Amino acid sequence: MGIIAWIFIGLIAGWLAHVILGGRGGIFGNLAVGLVGAILGGFLFEKLNLHVIPDFWGNLITATIGAIVFLLIWRAIRRA
Repeated sequence: MGIIAWIFIGLIAGWLAHVILGGRGGIFGNLAVGLVGAILGGFLFEKLNLHVIPDFWGNLITATIGAIVFLLIWRAIRRA
């Protein structure tokens, strides 16, 4: 998958994470959360031995779950 596709998926995943968890976030914040979430989601899915279909939807689900986990951790650290 090309870099443009990863940026697009990261942007959507970051936006979905913000919609699900609430909060504020601009386009760059959503993109950053989505890209970090894609990396974190890929790592978590590999460690948990979970397999998704390696297409757009599978990558989007993985990135969104990773972005949600990342946001939850980020918010817990900021509140401490």
